[in-house]
Amino acid sequence: MTNESNTISHEGIVTKITDDELEIKILAQSACAACHAKSACGMGEQTEKILTVPRPKGQDFALNQKVNVKMAIGQGNKAAVLAYLIPILLLLAVLFVCLGLGLNEGLSALIAIVALIPYYIILYLRRDKLKNKFLYIIE
Repeated sequence: MTNESNTISHEGIVTKITDDELEIKILAQSACAACHAKSACGMGEQTEKILTVPRPKGQDFALNQKVNVKMAIGQGNKAAVLAYLIPILLLLAVLFVCLGLGLNEGLSALIAIVALIPYYIILYLRRDKLKNKFLYIIE
C-alpha cells in the first residue's frame, strides 16, 4: 500500500482478461493496517479483494501479470459514503421515525432494516453508471 499525492495504490495480479475488463486480485499488505486511508479503500478489513476494472485501451495484459492499481482517495471516500454512511443514516432515520410514531422497538428495527432494501436495489440498478464514476489507473 502506497500513498502518493492523494492516490491509493495496490499491487495486484491479473486473474481474468476480457475485451472490456480486467479482473485483478489484490492482497492487503501489512502496511494497510497503519494506513490513514484504509477506510477509504476498504483493504484494511480484508486480506484479498477482487477488482473488476475497465481494460485500458492500447495496453496488453497477461494472466498472472503483476500490475499496480491506483485510485484517488476522494473516489474511495465517495464509495465509503455510498456503502456505509448513507445506509446507516437511512437506517437510523427510519428507526427514529418509527419509534416516534409509537411502534415497538422490534417492529421499528425490522422496518428500518427493510427500508435499506430499496436503497441497495437502486445502487444495483445504477451500478453501470456508478462504475464510470470510479476511475482506476493500471500501471
